[in-house]
Amino acid sequence: MKNIVLDVNVVLDLWLNRGDRLHQEAIEDVFQAQQAGHLRCWVSAASLPILEYCCVLELKKDKAPPEEARRIARELLAKLMDDVGILSNLSFQQEEALAHGNDLEDAQILMSAASLHDETALLTNDRRFRGSHRIRVLSVEEVHSWLNSGSSKEDVDFIDLKTQQDAIRPKLERSIFHVLDHGQYILGPEVGELEQDLASFVGVNHCISCSSGTDALLIALMALDIGPGDEVITVPYTWISTAEVIALLNAKPVFVDIQPETFNMDPDRIEAAISPHTKAIMPVSIYGQCADMTRINAIAAKHNIPVIEDGAQSFGATHYGQKSCGLSTIGCTSFFPSKPLGCYGDGGAIFSNDEHLAEKMLQIHVHGQKVKHRHPVVGINGRFDTLQAAILLEKLEIFPEECALRWEAGQRYNELFSGISSIQVPVIAEGNDSVYAQYTIRTEHRETVSNALKAQGIPSVAYYVVPVHLQGAFADLGHKPGDFPVAEHVASQGLSLPMYPYISMEDQKKIAQAVIESSGEM
Repeated sequence: MKNIVLDVNVVLDLWLNRGDRLHQEAIEDVFQAQQAGHLRCWVSAASLPILEYCCVLELKKDKAPPEEARRIARELLAKLMDDVGILSNLSFQQEEALAHGNDLEDAQILMSAASLHDETALLTNDRRFRGSHRIRVLSVEEVHSWLNSGSSKEDVDFIDLKTQQDAIRPKLERSIFHVLDHGQYILGPEVGELEQDLASFVGVNHCISCSSGTDALLIALMALDIGPGDEVITVPYTWISTAEVIALLNAKPVFVDIQPETFNMDPDRIEAAISPHTKAIMPVSIYGQCADMTRINAIAAKHNIPVIEDGAQSFGATHYGQKSCGLSTIGCTSFFPSKPLGCYGDGGAIFSNDEHLAEKMLQIHVHGQKVKHRHPVVGINGRFDTLQAAILLEKLEIFPEECALRWEAGQRYNELFSGISSIQVPVIAEGNDSVYAQYTIRTEHRETVSNALKAQGIPSVAYYVVPVHLQGAFADLGHKPGDFPVAEHVASQGLSLPMYPYISMEDQKKIAQAVIESSGEM
């Protein structure tokens, strides 16, 4: 999506109905493009006082009383701020101002406009910005052709965080600045507010935010008193942290194979892996959909074993109407930037309806501290950062809409690959939906397809090419190739394609065509 920053004179033309017909039509085109969802309009915060001042002057020239002129100007300003995004003022060095003849407003406008990620232009009928190398400068005569031209961006992003950030940037900056103002950078008020909102979203009584998804799993295991000699059942097709946290507590990860269709834990294999030493079952909800938690929970209940859902990739997904992370004894997720709900650093959260476990996990994540200077249990430094909490509060507001957009994008991919026998698309199990943290196909021609995509500027990723049971870190478990054939087979064929809420149909068609052509089915 394109961005256009409106200079002061363009806004005044709009407000005061001045300028010729071409000027008015150009401005109308801009706002129509924004309403159609093809464009975002912005005004620099540095321009707001200038706008009000100039508007008042112009109205006074038309014999408006001073108080009436100020009232009209403020009403117009309020409406403008509802209709467009406001670019925050940025700090800058003296040379930035000198580059614009010491015009601080001009320096601020160009700097803030250049901070936007997508293709951006400045619309002005003033020649003072001509020659700027920061962003493209448009006259009103050039608007129509620019609006109807294709984007200059040719490559496809694997995960596009920029579009989302631009869409909510004013809110993000406001929240960040609020934290800077109050200065409570560790466990500030935003952390508690976020935990309440997350618990409500998932539908559980307790949420404890923490420093990462890995630490969320570690804290959950610690709360269950898992240690040396204990066993935890999990899967070999996952990021290493799932098994890593078990080993860190000197417990033993016991692997069971996955389902070939969903890539999630196969419930049919669980009971054979249960022993007197089994202290927990830890399924991973991979690539955006939940494991078969109904069956897993039933098996666990039969043997009186707690279940920890690793929902790092499925936050926002549902299983028979219940949200991921609210499906078991403890649910854990990650807020790593690329996750469906991601912050701009590391972060995670733990969910439970068990009050005793929640209290214990709350203590563990602050060095085992119950009240200040009192540590009844051993803990870790697992606190969540206030700035990241402030960011997530804003991102959580649009998260339900983004989950829906992810689902739609996943269905578009499925349709584009329909009938292509060499491409196996993700299978969504009965009772599930998916947030498509990744859209992962299976193909026997993975390297050929990946290289063909790369040649067209399209990234792809083969995740977990070495399953956890074959990693050197777990060599002491004595596993060998062939022990978990489904996980190994999926690991040899899986290829994740670009996926994010705002991926366009055009990009998806380009990606699908490249995949199909390179797999020999055109």
